[in-house]
Formats: sequence, C-alpha cells, structure tokens
Amino acid sequence: MRDGYVQWLTIPTRWGDNDVYGHVNNVVYYAFMDTAINTYLIAEGGLDIHGGSTIGLCVQSSCEFRAPLAFPDPVEAGLRAAHLGRSSVRYEIALFSPGADTPAAEGTFTHVFVDRATRRPTEIASPLRPALEKLLRP
Repeated sequence: MRDGYVQWLTIPTRWGDNDVYGHVNNVVYYAFMDTAINTYLIAEGGLDIHGGSTIGLCVQSSCEFRAPLAFPDPVEAGLRAAHLGRSSVRYEIALFSPGADTPAAEGTFTHVFVDRATRRPTEIASPLRPALEKLLRP
C-alpha cells in the first residue's frame, strides 16, 4: 500500500504523544497528518504561513485507525492528493510504523485556500498549484 503515496515524511514521536494505554493518542494522529501536509506546502509549494496573502483552512478531516503507533518509533507519513479543484484540495494521508506495508491509520484532509484578510475562497495559484498537482495519484 505504500506505493500509492507520492510524498513521504518521517515524523519523530515524543514521549508525551503516548497516552496511558501505551500508544500514541488518537488526536496526535491528526497532528501527524497536518504536519505532513503543511511541511510539503511550505517546502514545495512556497506557502508563507506567516505573511502570505493565501492560507489553507481545513474544512473536513477524517481518520480510520487500524493499528497503534508508539513512542519511541518514528511515524512514516505518506501523502497524496485525491482531488484538486479551483480553490480546494482533498489529501489522503497514511501513517505507517517504520517498514510496515500496511498503514496504522489512513485519513483525509480537505483544505480550502482563502484570502488571509477576507477569508473568502481564492484560486490556487503558482507555485502552490504545481506543487499540489505533483501530489495527484497517478
């Protein structure tokens, strides 16, 4: 299942990510997914999170949990885009234990890109659009 993802990011877990049951708490899975997406947008898409005129707002997210992740193992996050529209993109993200073939979790995030000041949807422009196009599944 790894071969279906276009972009990869290894994310370290932290001691505090584990809950009382000895595995990464479910809310942290969402943080891993958000980290994989935004790391890519900043590095490859030129997204200026502090001063850019366009920002991405998460309008929908989901996660299906299949297996536990736990500190101190890192998480391998696979990222792809399932849909790219005029002002939105729906990502698919899978979280893997190191070397595992099946994901511990699979999720989706939908970003709508908006004008920072007005919060109105805006067309995804270069250099962000070409970076998002690279994430589309073959």
